[in-house]
Parts: sequence; C-alpha cells; structure tokens
Amino acid sequence: MTRAFVFPGQGSQSIGMGKELFDAFETARDVFQEVDDALEQNLSKMIFNGEDSDLNMTENTQPALMTVSIATARVLQKDGGFDFLNDANTKFVAGHSLGEYSALTAAGAFNLSDTARLLKIRGQAMQKAVPAGIGAMAAILGLDMDDVTVIAKEASENDNICSSANDNSTGQVVVSGHKAAVERAIELASAKGAKRAIMLPVSAPFHCALMQPAADVMAEALADVTIQKPVVPLVANVIASSVTDPDEIRNFLVEQVTGMVRWRESVLYMKENSVEELIEMGAGKVLTGLTRRIDRELKGSAIGTPEDIENFVNNL
Repeated sequence: MTRAFVFPGQGSQSIGMGKELFDAFETARDVFQEVDDALEQNLSKMIFNGEDSDLNMTENTQPALMTVSIATARVLQKDGGFDFLNDANTKFVAGHSLGEYSALTAAGAFNLSDTARLLKIRGQAMQKAVPAGIGAMAAILGLDMDDVTVIAKEASENDNICSSANDNSTGQVVVSGHKAAVERAIELASAKGAKRAIMLPVSAPFHCALMQPAADVMAEALADVTIQKPVVPLVANVIASSVTDPDEIRNFLVEQVTGMVRWRESVLYMKENSVEELIEMGAGKVLTGLTRRIDRELKGSAIGTPEDIENFVNNL
C-alpha cells in the first residue's frame, strides 16, 4: 500500500505525550536529550510532568510536538526495523504548520538540533508578532472554503484583517486576523448557515498577514541553517504540492508563517499522486480524523506508542 507520513501541528499536545516511547526505547531517549541540549532547557520534564499552561505556550508547544514526532519516526526506523524513507511505497511527507518542520527533519532535510532551535525561535516570534488581545482565530464549521473566503473578505474593513488561515477539511476552515474582524466573520458565517462558528483558545492570530514580523524573523533564522534535499518529497502547506529543492523549501517555510495551511488540498494532492494511506507520526490523532473527513477512500492511522509501532510493523 502506498503511503505518506504526516506530522501534527499545534493543538495535538498533551502532558505525558511520548513518555511510553521514552521509557521503552533508548532511541527515543536520545531524541529527547538532543532537543533538551539544543534548547538548553529541560523540555522533556515539561512534556512529561509539567503544567498544561507551560506546554501550551507556543514557544514550548512547537519544539515539544516535533520532539515526539521525531522520536516516533526514529523508533519506527531503528527499533521497528521499518525504514520508511527508503521504502518504495513511501511517496511523501507532510506536516500541519509546525509539523512541516517535523516532516522535513524526519526526511533528512534538517538536523534535529537545528529544528529544535528554529521552532523555539518560530514560537517566540509568532507570540510576539501581535500584542495580546489584538488578534484572534475562529473555526467555521459546515461551510466550504469558497464561502469562508467571501466571509473573511467581507469581515475585513477599516484596516482590520481577516483571512482564511487553515483549510483543514471539507467543512472545517479556520479564519485569523484582528479580533473585531474575526468576530464579524463569526456573525456572517452564522447568518450564512454555518453549523458552528467559534473563537479558538489561541494566543495569537496565526497564518495571516499580522504574522509578518514573525515571517521576517524566520527568514533571518532560516538563512543561517543548512537545508538538505529531503529523501522523500515534502508536500508543502502553502502550495499543496510537492517540493524537494532546499531553496524553495526555505522560501515556503517563510511564506508559511503568514500563508494559509492548505491541508485539505495537500491531502487530495497526495491521493491524486497514488497515496492510499496517511500515517500520522507523533502525538494525537487530529490529522487522522481530518483524513477521514477529506476523503473516506483514504486510509488513515496514527502511530505514537510502542504498541502502535508494533501493530504497524506487524501489519506491513
């Protein structure tokens, strides 16, 4: 069965994620230790035994989720004996927002220490880009992407920005921008028949033009980091198609900070290019749920524990 390996983004985190892998495999422990060393921070302790409020800080969430994803990928390769990067049935890697960094690390484009530092910088920059209370994000459920695009445009007035931030699946689009404009978008969406339109509990308006200061920071940070050609092509968020050129990847990662996460289109692109199964690597099952809503013909499954890895390898 042809596959793509996908990596979760913010919202999939939970205290204790990755602990079973850490306890069971030295391979996983090495990943957590390398990240702790790179950040000069005991991120592992926070992940396993910390407070939700600390883990949910964007600057911690981003490297933490990446760490769990890479620990999963490396245990699958080394201890599970399945080198998915060199398997003829692996067609792509992809990641949702910060998950794109995890995907690139798993595919050999970044080294782990660089990725940890980049995501720490990215989280800090995204948090600082917009003063608290100025921006907001909302989930619009039950309307398609075209409808939400019109709503966001209509909600943008008096220099207030509102735009589509995440096209997650059919009937699930997230908008982002100035709080007042996002509140108008909620009212408009409800009036146009949305099943639900609700504010999201986020600390900043991600993936919209208000994030330009963070994009500038990431352009500078990425300029100093070596990017190798990934072993497996990346399906990039901002273009919803594949890329392997390191310079293009660098540019797309900068664009991604202000650009829309085109996840629904990315999944459909992978299906159109012969992928039959999407394997979610790391914490949670958010992307697996989205896969089912995007296209029921696609098989989706999640790997995040020793049991998951054993089951996956046994069913190959």
